[in-house]
Amino acid sequence: MPYIQTKVNVEITREKEKNIKQKLGKAIELIPGKSEKWLMLSFQDNSNLYFKGSNEESIAFIEVKIFGKADNKEYDSLTKEITNIFSQELNIKPSQIYIKYEEVEHWGWNGSNF
Repeated sequence: MPYIQTKVNVEITREKEKNIKQKLGKAIELIPGKSEKWLMLSFQDNSNLYFKGSNEESIAFIEVKIFGKADNKEYDSLTKEITNIFSQELNIKPSQIYIKYEEVEHWGWNGSNF
């Protein structure tokens, strides 16, 4: 039940979105028990983002929500992989990428909760 929300201040073409979707589907497996089978993604391109008072450079803010918990080593690995994906696919510098993690205790699906 992971969810990854992406906000960037650049355009994401359909081709790039498919590439990112596929790569995030593999990357989420760095968290034990998580897979693309349950992964939900959203993409917001051309967002009005500012970092350090400026929007002159490409910027990404990515939120990752998971049901349950993971350890710091797993988050470190996922951060590295997500950073690589957005650097490669959208040419966003690692220093311009924020990634936020949230562990969710209650998660509903199909009319009930896990």
